[in-house]
Amino acid sequence: MKTRTGSAIFAFFLLLALQSNAQGFLKAKGKIIVNSKGEKVILRGMGIGGWMLQEGYMFRLSHLGQQYRIKEKIKELVGEEKTKQFYNEWLQNHTTKTDIDSMAAWGFNSIRLPMHYNLYTLPVEAEPVAGKNTWLEKGFQMTDDLLKWCAANKIYLILDLHATPGGQGNDLPISDRDPSKPLLWQSEANREKMIALWKKLAARYAKEEWIGGYDIINEPNYGFEDPKDTRGTSETKNVPLQQLMTDITKAIREVDKKHIIIIEGNGFGNNYNGITPTWDDNLVMSFHKYGNFNNTGSISRFLELRDKFNIPLWLGESGENSNTWFTEAISLAEKNDIGWAWWQSKKMGINNPLEIKQPEGYQKFLDYTSGKGPKIPEEEAWKILQELLSNLRIQNNIYHRDVTDAMFRQVQGSGTKPFKKLVIDKPTTTIAAVDFDMGSQRVAYYDRDSSRYQYTPGVNTVGNKGNTYRNDGVDIQKDKDGPYVFSIEDGEWLHYTIEVKEAGRYRIAYTVGANEEGGSILLSNDNGMPDTAAVPVTGADKNFRKVESAGVIQLKKGVNFLKLTFGKGGFVLRDLSFTKQ
Repeated sequence: MKTRTGSAIFAFFLLLALQSNAQGFLKAKGKIIVNSKGEKVILRGMGIGGWMLQEGYMFRLSHLGQQYRIKEKIKELVGEEKTKQFYNEWLQNHTTKTDIDSMAAWGFNSIRLPMHYNLYTLPVEAEPVAGKNTWLEKGFQMTDDLLKWCAANKIYLILDLHATPGGQGNDLPISDRDPSKPLLWQSEANREKMIALWKKLAARYAKEEWIGGYDIINEPNYGFEDPKDTRGTSETKNVPLQQLMTDITKAIREVDKKHIIIIEGNGFGNNYNGITPTWDDNLVMSFHKYGNFNNTGSISRFLELRDKFNIPLWLGESGENSNTWFTEAISLAEKNDIGWAWWQSKKMGINNPLEIKQPEGYQKFLDYTSGKGPKIPEEEAWKILQELLSNLRIQNNIYHRDVTDAMFRQVQGSGTKPFKKLVIDKPTTTIAAVDFDMGSQRVAYYDRDSSRYQYTPGVNTVGNKGNTYRNDGVDIQKDKDGPYVFSIEDGEWLHYTIEVKEAGRYRIAYTVGANEEGGSILLSNDNGMPDTAAVPVTGADKNFRKVESAGVIQLKKGVNFLKLTFGKGGFVLRDLSFTKQ
């Protein structure tokens, strides 16, 4: 039986242990972020896009764009009450403790929460008393819960006001902006509400060490001086933005002296003309990076600002590209002591850790909402929406291991790793061509077009042209029989790690399709015995046919490394088979 003294001693040492593991408040110190021990902290984060704020493209609804327009279409199909029920369940299903536990296990040490202001307070036009703020418990409770999940995993939570009162610019979906109403820059009432919201949040979380910072405005994009500058990229003064961020900082500091405040420039976070010099000794300068080259020149203007004003940088949003681009961008950031937050944790599509599966019948929903199809009966529409709610849950998401591998292991340059366990253990074993190893470009594979540079003039590349199965640069399509490699070009190659149960000589066969002659495949291994195969015309690139190689290849018992090189492309490849001789 424990005595009270023994229990007290146990509690004391438990408290000491917890304190020794705690990193404490983050702080800007010169050009880096440090913890309470003064140790440098590189934030490796994930943005939870689509939870509090839906953007249409995340769910193949780009034709609608804003969340309020998506709600209107759902209401047309199932009515107001079921629409409310749908959104309540959406907020319950999209992000849970299991999501945060998983992100911590994958290697993330921070979470960026894109907040919609209307979960915390009423819109200005809906306030019962003009100039007063009605506070809504829903958003605060969701944030409290998320903070508990983060703290349990010892990862930081960064609050990001993604949708401001009125909307912060001309990109309507990112702020759920209704263009018929005054935006943030046209309404003093909206700005006062935004300042009050940040003061309310700061007062609530002032003592919370696992709050990493306050990202006070996401991607402003507005022409203050020139209305034709719709993206805000050419503004030279940015007076209203600088004033608003200064006012928000002042309000936060009235109730919270400790937390980092993160600022963003105009032009989607990157135009800092007129924003500097800085006005607080605990600021971090955020920038966003998409679809450009991953060289020092691409971030040089931010490095110059960091050096000039002695302020840490944070790559507050990036992603939406191939794994090759992810590895390069993160390597660039970390080499320069810059933390990062990726966009985003889950959506429909492959370039995120978690993929939301498209419900059965969802195309009918897409067709109706885009005006291309008839109205769906309420019962059928509700069934589609219920399946979408189920598919939101992490237990029903598709986990893309290749994405997180590219964001962590590959940044360290640690070679290849099997995408799937491949074992040759039968007289004839077939391996899918798409199951090549995980690893960087020119390490696990080589593809002539491995990344997307949509914001780089003159560069027309897309990465995986099929946009399915995995997020590496290799082009993959899918049909009723499964995924296969297509758009194969001269000199491209794939690397495989294969376990062989019985050593010996094996004949190789390939399932290929080609509508032109001349294609060739070279298979080599670490035993130095290459084998070749010519690819015949099969009538069409999707008219698959099995073709045997010219000779045999020697495989040892245990792990074998194989490299499949396409001497001449112009064909598609579904699989390769190994038959023991």
